[in-house]
Amino acid sequence: MIKFADLYSQYQSIKPQIDAAIAAVIRDAAFISGRYAKVFEGEFSAFLGGSHCIGVGNGTDAIEIAIEALKLPAGSEIIVPANTFIASSEAVTRSGYRVVFADVDPGCYTITADAVLRKLSPRTSAVMAVHLYGHPCDMDALDDVASRHGLQIIEDCAQAHGARYKGRQVGTIGRVATFSFYPGKNLGAFGDAGAIATMDADLAARARKIANHGRIGKYDHEFEGRNSRLDGLQAAVLSAKLPFLCKWTARRVEIAERYTEGLRGIPDLILPVRMPWAYQVYHLFVVRTSRRDALKEYLAARGIECGVHYPIALPRLAAYEYLAQASEAMFANEAAGSLLSLPIGEHLSNADIDEVIDAVSRFFV
Repeated sequence: MIKFADLYSQYQSIKPQIDAAIAAVIRDAAFISGRYAKVFEGEFSAFLGGSHCIGVGNGTDAIEIAIEALKLPAGSEIIVPANTFIASSEAVTRSGYRVVFADVDPGCYTITADAVLRKLSPRTSAVMAVHLYGHPCDMDALDDVASRHGLQIIEDCAQAHGARYKGRQVGTIGRVATFSFYPGKNLGAFGDAGAIATMDADLAARARKIANHGRIGKYDHEFEGRNSRLDGLQAAVLSAKLPFLCKWTARRVEIAERYTEGLRGIPDLILPVRMPWAYQVYHLFVVRTSRRDALKEYLAARGIECGVHYPIALPRLAAYEYLAQASEAMFANEAAGSLLSLPIGEHLSNADIDEVIDAVSRFFV
């Protein structure tokens, strides 16, 4: 079996560090926020190059809290890519704003400035730059649109820990950024966890208060907030894993390059594009083919696990019927039925990757 992901294998590779981290939290009974959360916030801030970092309960909470902290005009619109996980869009609507879907680039699958321009209205207040599959958005182009039209940029970095745009870490370019540490992410906890990052000290302070019942002191509530705090166990696990992230990412890049070389030129198989200005961290390696379902079944029969991210574009979900964007001529709407994610991760050997390449190649013969 060639697994799509193997979290147990990752744990085994750094078992002493993980076990010691968990034992320390239990010993100190520092389960909610506390010292281990603060340590990880400091470490992740340093990893990003000095951003303020606020640990929260999960990645979706991070987006909702970030949006609330921005204090956007009531009822305004936030433009979100049509191809991403629903957390990006549901955070908009559940925060009291209207979501508008824009199309994505057919090569790297991220939202484009041209697509944002086509969806602008007098009510637009922000755009969400989702660095999907680990590939950065074209942030200069988005920043140009945002500057000319008075928009805020929210970076959704849930799949892009360590990705860089023209040498700059994603999560440090927009007004505010969010991260998910869901277990399957490139940097994953042992449960739900998330973070907000920003260079704006006032915005960071506001987000921290929102996440902690509207307070800084124990009973000094400045306003009604919510309960979304990074727990100590997850923080300690993340601190144990963070020193290995660059090594794990480098292995993902190696695998992606091996796939690209081995699968190049196969008819009806479109490989992902990495833009020359991007350091892509390959949370996923997504190919396109008109025979997606048949290929997935063929690989499964040979013990190769694959995934589909995402089988239905957001505008075509029942949840968004009211927006009437399901019939729009978008690449994202049309491509959802052809996307297939091949196995990728540091648990895979070169022999595993070569086996996948051979199986895919044989399917198209």
